Amino acid sequence: MSATRTATAHWEGDLFTGSGQVTLESSGKGTFDVSWPARTEEPGGKTSPEELLAAAHSACYNMAFSNILNKAGTPPTTLDTTAAVTFVPGTGITEIKLSTVGSVPGISAEDFQARAEEAKDGCPVSQALKSVPSITIEARLAD
Repeated sequence: MSATRTATAHWEGDLFTGSGQVTLESSGKGTFDVSWPARTEEPGGKTSPEELLAAAHSACYNMAFSNILNKAGTPPTTLDTTAAVTFVPGTGITEIKLSTVGSVPGISAEDFQARAEEAKDGCPVSQALKSVPSITIEARLAD
Protein backbone atom coordinates (compact mmCIF):
# COMPACT_ATOMS: atom_id res chain seq x y z
CA MET A 1 0.00 0.00 0.00
CA SER A 2 1.36 3.42 -0.86
CA ALA A 3 0.48 6.80 0.58
CA THR A 4 0.85 10.20 -1.01
CA ARG A 5 0.91 13.34 1.07
CA THR A 6 0.69 16.85 -0.32
CA ALA A 7 1.69 20.35 0.56
CA THR A 8 1.24 23.43 -1.59
CA ALA A 9 3.21 26.63 -1.84
CA HIS A 10 2.18 30.07 -3.04
CA TRP A 11 4.68 32.85 -3.80
CA GLU A 12 4.30 36.51 -4.72
CA GLY A 13 7.05 38.79 -5.98
CA ASP A 14 10.73 38.31 -6.65
CA LEU A 15 13.03 36.13 -4.60
CA PHE A 16 14.51 38.82 -2.37
CA THR A 17 11.47 41.00 -1.58
CA GLY A 18 8.65 38.56 -2.21
CA SER A 19 7.04 36.16 0.19
CA GLY A 20 4.75 33.21 0.25
CA GLN A 21 3.01 30.52 2.17
CA VAL A 22 3.23 26.76 2.38
CA THR A 23 0.15 24.76 3.33
CA LEU A 24 0.11 21.25 4.72
CA GLU A 25 -2.76 19.98 2.60
CA SER A 26 -2.97 16.31 3.55
CA SER A 27 -3.21 16.88 7.28
CA GLY A 28 -4.84 20.29 7.12
CA LYS A 29 -2.60 21.28 10.02
CA GLY A 30 -1.78 24.74 8.84
CA THR A 31 -0.45 27.38 6.54
CA PHE A 32 2.95 28.87 7.21
CA ASP A 33 4.57 32.05 5.89
CA VAL A 34 7.91 31.78 4.06
CA SER A 35 10.36 34.36 2.70
CA TRP A 36 13.94 34.66 1.54
CA PRO A 37 15.03 36.59 4.66
CA ALA A 38 13.47 33.86 6.85
CA ARG A 39 15.62 31.40 4.92
CA THR A 40 18.91 33.26 5.04
CA GLU A 41 18.68 35.57 8.06
CA GLU A 42 16.50 35.50 11.18
CA PRO A 43 13.20 33.62 10.82
CA GLY A 44 11.06 36.48 12.12
CA GLY A 45 8.11 34.17 12.77
CA LYS A 46 8.28 32.58 9.31
CA THR A 47 9.45 29.15 8.25
CA SER A 48 11.71 27.99 5.42
CA PRO A 49 12.09 24.93 3.20
CA GLU A 50 15.02 23.91 5.37
CA GLU A 51 12.99 24.04 8.58
CA LEU A 52 10.23 22.00 6.96
CA LEU A 53 12.83 19.53 5.71
CA ALA A 54 14.30 19.33 9.22
CA ALA A 55 10.86 18.52 10.61
CA ALA A 56 10.31 15.79 8.03
CA HIS A 57 13.77 14.30 8.52
CA SER A 58 13.64 14.22 12.32
CA ALA A 59 10.19 12.59 12.32
CA CYS A 60 11.15 10.01 9.70
CA TYR A 61 14.41 9.27 11.48
CA ASN A 62 12.64 8.63 14.81
CA MET A 63 10.26 6.21 13.11
CA ALA A 64 13.11 4.31 11.40
CA PHE A 65 15.24 4.26 14.57
CA SER A 66 12.34 3.07 16.71
CA ASN A 67 11.69 0.22 14.29
CA ILE A 68 15.36 -0.83 14.17
CA LEU A 69 15.64 -0.78 17.97
CA ASN A 70 12.43 -2.78 18.34
CA LYS A 71 13.58 -5.42 15.82
CA ALA A 72 16.84 -5.72 17.80
CA GLY A 73 14.84 -6.54 20.93
CA THR A 74 15.46 -3.18 22.63
CA PRO A 75 12.40 -1.02 21.97
CA PRO A 76 12.87 2.62 22.96
CA THR A 77 10.94 4.32 25.70
CA THR A 78 11.60 7.70 24.07
CA LEU A 79 13.57 9.16 21.19
CA ASP A 80 14.11 12.90 20.78
CA THR A 81 15.78 13.97 17.54
CA THR A 82 16.76 17.38 16.21
CA ALA A 83 17.63 17.86 12.55
CA ALA A 84 19.72 20.96 11.77
CA VAL A 85 19.67 21.76 8.04
CA THR A 86 22.35 24.18 6.82
CA PHE A 87 21.57 26.29 3.75
CA VAL A 88 24.21 28.38 1.99
CA PRO A 89 22.83 30.90 -0.54
CA GLY A 90 24.21 30.20 -4.00
CA THR A 91 25.29 26.69 -2.99
CA GLY A 92 22.24 25.03 -1.45
CA ILE A 93 21.84 22.61 1.41
CA THR A 94 25.32 21.69 2.55
CA GLU A 95 24.73 19.70 5.71
CA ILE A 96 22.10 17.97 7.77
CA LYS A 97 23.05 17.13 11.32
CA LEU A 98 20.81 14.74 13.22
CA SER A 99 21.15 14.71 16.99
CA THR A 100 19.21 12.11 18.91
CA VAL A 101 18.81 11.24 22.57
CA GLY A 102 17.09 8.03 23.51
CA SER A 103 15.87 6.18 26.56
CA VAL A 104 16.41 2.56 25.56
CA PRO A 105 16.46 0.00 28.36
CA GLY A 106 18.97 -2.82 27.99
CA ILE A 107 21.16 -1.36 25.23
CA SER A 108 24.84 -0.43 25.38
CA ALA A 109 26.09 2.93 24.15
CA GLU A 110 27.99 1.14 21.34
CA ASP A 111 24.89 -0.73 20.14
CA PHE A 112 22.81 2.45 20.40
CA GLN A 113 25.31 4.30 18.20
CA ALA A 114 25.42 1.44 15.66
CA ARG A 115 21.61 1.34 15.44
CA ALA A 116 21.54 5.15 15.14
CA GLU A 117 23.83 4.97 12.10
CA GLU A 118 21.70 2.19 10.60
CA ALA A 119 18.59 4.33 11.02
CA LYS A 120 20.29 7.35 9.45
CA ASP A 121 21.20 5.33 6.38
CA GLY A 122 17.85 3.55 6.14
CA CYS A 123 15.43 6.38 6.88
CA PRO A 124 13.38 7.11 3.70
CA VAL A 125 13.98 10.86 4.01
CA SER A 126 17.73 10.21 4.33
CA GLN A 127 17.48 8.08 1.20
CA ALA A 128 15.73 10.91 -0.63
CA LEU A 129 18.47 13.34 0.45
CA LYS A 130 21.50 11.35 -0.71
CA SER A 131 22.64 14.29 -2.85
CA VAL A 132 23.22 16.40 0.29
CA PRO A 133 27.01 16.41 0.76
CA SER A 134 26.85 15.64 4.47
CA ILE A 135 24.19 14.01 6.62
CA THR A 136 25.58 13.29 10.05
CA ILE A 137 24.19 11.76 13.19
CA GLU A 138 25.04 12.45 16.81
CA ALA A 139 23.43 9.92 19.10
CA ARG A 140 23.49 9.56 22.87
CA LEU A 141 21.46 7.77 25.47
CA ALA A 142 19.47 9.83 27.92
CA ASP A 143 20.84 10.01 31.44
